[in-house]
Amino acid sequence: MEKLSCAITGENPQRFKFKYNEEAPLCKKIKTALTELIENLYEKGVRTFIIGCSVGVDTWAAEIIIELKQQPKFSEIELSCAIPFPEHTEKFTAGQKKRYGSILAHSDYNEIVNRHYSPVAYKRLNYYLVDKSQYLIAVYDPGKSESRGLGQTVNYAIKNKRAISFINPDTAIVTEYKS
Repeated sequence: MEKLSCAITGENPQRFKFKYNEEAPLCKKIKTALTELIENLYEKGVRTFIIGCSVGVDTWAAEIIIELKQQPKFSEIELSCAIPFPEHTEKFTAGQKKRYGSILAHSDYNEIVNRHYSPVAYKRLNYYLVDKSQYLIAVYDPGKSESRGLGQTVNYAIKNKRAISFINPDTAIVTEYKS
């Protein structure tokens, strides 16, 4: 039997009202919603969670999964890192690079999706995330998003009949989309 998997994606931190302030109450609510969705999917048999290695939501999700791995209840949870291309961290700050390195060191799988940057590298990453999963968690407001890439991922997931959990980036309210 194939392991069930879930891709996790979300808005860039600059899109959030709180920007990069992870101590903001709304950021904490989003992280709590992410944790609850990951735990609920695990209870339904999802074992592998895939992130695209971006700053923000991907980082938070990875760190949540790494923390859950320490609990016996989540002993089978796996983190898979889909790396867009090797040099994608060039513009990360030193702190972001340190967190990224720690995530890679604690992940179960690391796969480079593109050998080099190209104009379609992120599109390939978005499709990879959906193609490798049955579920999608997206910190995204379909009616208000400014992210074309994230919208592309969500639309591709809908087209491919994936179950989607949306966490609204302005309220942390969770809504479900079932294909």
